[in-house]
Amino acid sequence: MCGAHGEIRVHPHLSVVEPRRIFNVPFAAPPPAMKALLLTAPSRLEYVDFPEPSPADDEVLVRVHACGICGSDIHGWDGSTGRRQPPLIMGHEASGEVAATGARVSGWRKGDRVTFDSTISCGACRFCATGAVNLCEDRRVVGVAPKEFRQHGAFAEYLAIPARILYRLPDSLAYDEAAMVEPVSIAVHAVKRAPIAPGATAVVIGSGMIGLLVVQALRWAGATRVIAVDLADSRLELARRLGATHTINSGVSDAAAEVARLTDGLGADLAFEVVGFGPTLNLALNVLKRGGSCVLVGNLSPRTPDFPLQAVVTKELTLLGSCASAGEYPLCLDLISRRVIEVRPMIETVAPLADGATWFDRLSAKDGGRYMKVILAPGRRG
Repeated sequence: MCGAHGEIRVHPHLSVVEPRRIFNVPFAAPPPAMKALLLTAPSRLEYVDFPEPSPADDEVLVRVHACGICGSDIHGWDGSTGRRQPPLIMGHEASGEVAATGARVSGWRKGDRVTFDSTISCGACRFCATGAVNLCEDRRVVGVAPKEFRQHGAFAEYLAIPARILYRLPDSLAYDEAAMVEPVSIAVHAVKRAPIAPGATAVVIGSGMIGLLVVQALRWAGATRVIAVDLADSRLELARRLGATHTINSGVSDAAAEVARLTDGLGADLAFEVVGFGPTLNLALNVLKRGGSCVLVGNLSPRTPDFPLQAVVTKELTLLGSCASAGEYPLCLDLISRRVIEVRPMIETVAPLADGATWFDRLSAKDGGRYMKVILAPGRRG
């Protein structure tokens, strides 16, 4: 829109008025632009120029080297969860290097190799005071925009985040492997929620990304027998490579009966539901012994209409929710760097950020489940 006294430009994706010169009075130059993958409408991503963020006094500006596409990003991209309201830069599984620091930040300097928690906790509420940062009363999530807040994420060249959620990378850890620490932390946190006795038998329902990481975390935690359940033989094969002692294709076998056979009719001590769907929740409860525990990790649907209340009561089962992670990043970075938990076999590809829209289309297709982790790299060219 032009007038006699100057020009006002409207950013096509932000609907923000950008003043350049009004009444012949010069304004400060606009911030430098960076490349970003912007969600502009449900199922629509655009590779755009976007204002580069400037760190606040308590923040660090991170130059992003790698950011994984999470399953929650796919379900947010298409609008099904309502937690990715456009316009938004998504992405929360990331690593990079410090590019600049805020005035009150100490202990970090330009060039430091880092990752960060996907949860921005306030650090001051009753839950943060006890270390339960995942339950923070003023919790925000990087790359998420529900009705309550909007927090741009790491599908961009730069990201400004609070220094308190930053973690230093081991020298031996590559950026693409470091970008896997967020899903690893979810798996480790879930396993830490459960009472794992020596010789325990655990069943993992779902052998996707988090399920495969839970399998490995269970072996690290001391479970003797880890049974992976899925519908895809290829994923079950990978589960065996990564530590599962037994695998069951629930599409061709009665998984509960098979678990009963493997445990001499007793049932499993523990079950981990990593899908978030009614039938898989029921299966997780059915494979448990009396007095067993089920950790609920999957979060695909907000509620299940068919909950076996009577079975839970009469078998005296314990149900444990597991949300994100709570300070496990240093432990997880160590586990990954020592190859106690292997992430490299799960990285499908590292693609340029400019190809992000194409990869979202592939991952959301009917056969998208055949892909494992896709990582986008802002600095990579096609």
